[in-house]
Amino acid sequence: MRFVSTRGDTPVNLDVALVNGIADDGGLYVPVNLPTFSVEDFAAAGSIPEVAAILLRPFFGASTLLGELDQILAETFSFPIPTIALSSEAGDASLLELYHGPTAAFKDVGAGFLAACLTRLEGDEASPLTILVATSGDTGGAVAAAFNERPGMRVVVLFPAGRVSARQAHQLTCWSDNVLSLSVQGAFDDCQALVKSALADDELSSTYRFSSANSINIGRLLPQSTYYADTSLRHFRESGREPGFVIPTGNLGNALACIMAREMGLPIGPILLVTNANRIIPEYFETLNWTPE
Repeated sequence: MRFVSTRGDTPVNLDVALVNGIADDGGLYVPVNLPTFSVEDFAAAGSIPEVAAILLRPFFGASTLLGELDQILAETFSFPIPTIALSSEAGDASLLELYHGPTAAFKDVGAGFLAACLTRLEGDEASPLTILVATSGDTGGAVAAAFNERPGMRVVVLFPAGRVSARQAHQLTCWSDNVLSLSVQGAFDDCQALVKSALADDELSSTYRFSSANSINIGRLLPQSTYYADTSLRHFRESGREPGFVIPTGNLGNALACIMAREMGLPIGPILLVTNANRIIPEYFETLNWTPE
């Protein structure tokens, strides 16, 4: 399978998309075409790693990692992702628990998968790959944990000074020598702008071998699609109905992963995106004006 920039750059294979993080033209890598599945395709899959192997194998068709996909998924899903029924007052509703990973963040799945892939692709200690991460708290901790002490990997985490909790600040700054965390005077969007600017700088990117582990990397989106696929399949087999998902939303990466799973034919119903008092996303959809400040 090939991947192309959202701005129309030349298609590349998965290995290049994973390592680069962002396309040369500043766009995000997306599949040229999504594979399609039926429920019957997953008949023999009884666990998330087994569902993920079927769902993700087409994306690895031209990758040097294809033969190691099962091992990568075993590393990624080393913790449970249960679905817990809520009280009878809540009706037919359940909670998909995504907080059982090493940093109690749903991003442990995507970060672990990306680290497992990149270590196999770029684990050269003489010329390490530098992972740039912008975070408002949980992304940085998950990425730091996933890449901590991995050979051939450096991590630089940028977080907004004074805008993360004390516990988050500790989690961002407690790792080994290959993880550097820096506070930035500004908001998360300023951190993200610095990451994108560095990735777009050809000289800097070549010198320090930059890549990204934010949701702009396709290696974060693909594994996150798998727990929606697995959950929807289990619900559909038990009830014959397509479940809907209510997803807390920040930068839309986790929601996009669910949308991708539905587009690939998984039995997923309505997808509702929920925001807090920060109304940037709802206002954009209402007005089509992007006003982050």
